[in-house]
Amino acid sequence: MSAEIICVGTEMLLGNILNSNAQYLAIQLAKLGIPHYYQTVVGDNPERLKHVIEIASQRSEILIFTGGLGPTPDDLTCETIADFFNTPLVERPEIIEDIARKYAQRGRQMTPSNRKQALIPKGAEILPNPTGTAPGIIWQPQPGLTIFTFPGVPSEMQRMWEETAVPYLRNLGWGKETIYSRMLKFWGIPESALAEKVAAYLNLTNPTVAPYASKGEVKLRISAKAATEAAAQELIAPVHKQLQDIAGLDYYGADDDTLASVVGELLRRDKETLSVAESCTGGGLGQMLTETSGSSDYFWGGVISYNNSVKINLLDVNAEDLAKCGAVSATVAEQMALGVRSRLGTSWGLSITGIAGPTGGTETKPVGLVYIGLAKPNGEVESFEYRWGTGRSRSLIRHLSTCSALDQLRRKLLTR
Repeated sequence: MSAEIICVGTEMLLGNILNSNAQYLAIQLAKLGIPHYYQTVVGDNPERLKHVIEIASQRSEILIFTGGLGPTPDDLTCETIADFFNTPLVERPEIIEDIARKYAQRGRQMTPSNRKQALIPKGAEILPNPTGTAPGIIWQPQPGLTIFTFPGVPSEMQRMWEETAVPYLRNLGWGKETIYSRMLKFWGIPESALAEKVAAYLNLTNPTVAPYASKGEVKLRISAKAATEAAAQELIAPVHKQLQDIAGLDYYGADDDTLASVVGELLRRDKETLSVAESCTGGGLGQMLTETSGSSDYFWGGVISYNNSVKINLLDVNAEDLAKCGAVSATVAEQMALGVRSRLGTSWGLSITGIAGPTGGTETKPVGLVYIGLAKPNGEVESFEYRWGTGRSRSLIRHLSTCSALDQLRRKLLTR
């Protein structure tokens, strides 16, 4: 048995709203151990919705609809489902009473259009909506097929799912197993290179391993199915350890870990502190570090040195070196790191200077050229050159640069 999520609403197709309902339901289905292979978004169009139902009902045993249950003419989910299965709609007086009561509690009068929400397919059960006016349905229009409908409002849908749908599914025998996943995170290695290293693990069946990549980061999702979450974690643990050993320093954490939080824990472990000097990233590095609660224990502050005068006067960058090498250079990156470490009195100094674009590049120093400087507690300093390419956006270049700066510090903290 498998489930399919069908989200109804033209606003999602236009990109006006984020489809968070599908993400929520996918997570919940995994907790119940219900396989889930397809998601569909369809606009407020009866014929297209019928086409979706025709396909979904042939390949899935549980269809979960969100959206299209309101009182307006474009709310067509319930009547379209009923029409597809050649079933008449019937008005349920208890729904009308519930809607009228909720309106009265708000000091308002129910409008005639709200009666539409009381029409559900004959034989369907009401899926109560404790907070909104649009109820859902639980219906088995044919053997081996169960349909759930929910309103599109996330808070309403989530409460209805937890209070009614989950107990219903458990009564059908679901929820005896769970699918638990752990996301392993890597930086500094391409997805293809990591996939080659762990190729033998990509064919496992329980747990399974699957690679993902986004914005310079590579991830491996390990998923296991078991009777309990603890049992699933036991299946995952040895595979996690093996993958971590294979990746070495390219592995930096799992699940909610970020490069900034991992660096923070390492600095806290060693009772050391950090300051940063930024040019092309405009404070992005400091922002990443301060997103971790308690970061003031180890992160003391930074300098955003966009203008060369700030590099000279606050960070003690040599004016002659600036004129000779340019602001975007290994020499200046190193001096910025040394300068901010000295000025703020921290153990480590980390700097970024580069050309984020879209303008400012030259033939010798193109857009995407970035230097990272790292000043160590013993006074030594080194730099790292990155060439992100001219085709990447300004925001992506800045993101890659801040993450790579944190990654270089992480590696030094682990290997010195």
